[in-house]
Amino acid sequence: MALDTLRSMTTFVRTVELGSLSKAAAAQQITPQAASKALGQLEAHLGVRLFHRTTRSMSLTEEGQRLYESAKPSLIGLEQALESTRQTREGLAGPLRIVGPRTVLLSVLGPVLDEYSRLYPEVQPDIQLDDRIGNWVDDRVDVGFRLGNPPQDGLVMRRLFPMQLAICAAPSYLRKYGIPHTLSQLETHRCSAFRRPSDGRVVPWHVKVGENIIEQHVRPAFCTNDEGFELRAVLAGEVIGQLAVPTAANYIRQGRLVPLLLEHIVDNLGLYIYYGSRTAQPARVRCFIDLVIERLANSQEFVLSNEALLKAHAHILEH
Repeated sequence: MALDTLRSMTTFVRTVELGSLSKAAAAQQITPQAASKALGQLEAHLGVRLFHRTTRSMSLTEEGQRLYESAKPSLIGLEQALESTRQTREGLAGPLRIVGPRTVLLSVLGPVLDEYSRLYPEVQPDIQLDDRIGNWVDDRVDVGFRLGNPPQDGLVMRRLFPMQLAICAAPSYLRKYGIPHTLSQLETHRCSAFRRPSDGRVVPWHVKVGENIIEQHVRPAFCTNDEGFELRAVLAGEVIGQLAVPTAANYIRQGRLVPLLLEHIVDNLGLYIYYGSRTAQPARVRCFIDLVIERLANSQEFVLSNEALLKAHAHILEH
């Protein structure tokens, strides 16, 4: 039978410290029979007797004394390491490693992170924004976010809300260049495009046509690999852009952006939170996940209803 080294050594040291095998068993919350078996396995493994036994007492042999003196510091260090890990799991301190895409995460997650940092100032968020899908284990991720489809198997995930993509323009652009009423009319308009940071390719717009999502290639009058710069150019009235609604929603509500071609808005994707386990999480990770779900799950702040889109679209037509 294989030796359970940790149990055998713990039983041995506790027996020495407490003076009896039954007390050592009680301290470990195991039966006396299990403690006797663990000690017997240790002696058999080492090929020496560790105790002189009588019906009334136990005393160390010379070999047992040497083992005790050598093993006790290591066992104490191991117990301290285990306790430290347990306290870290339960404590609200330490690093919190978060990964997610550059797109929308600042506007969506920023307020939640601010609140979390106020609640748990001893936690150190470590946020990496990257549009690539990395390796969960190698990157030592606590919590991740992803746009699009669900993440890889083996992870716990939850869809927070649908991710709409809307074609938008500033009122000043529409007054100057007119309103496109069909996808084909976009060819005569100044459009922005997003250049993918990973490979430098210009990403086509994705639009809904009937029940399908198709690629709409545009000739960019403005191109960038940063969502913030694209938003800035659209707000300035220089171009029409296809924007993520979580980023554009407040500007649309304020009348600073107008949603166009409403029948072609994409809404089949989502923003997901994902993590490695439902239960084996440090407290700092569990509290962050709970706060994200409480604040963002099914949030209407980052989604525009059909009524809101129609109202915002009709506003420019009235002027």
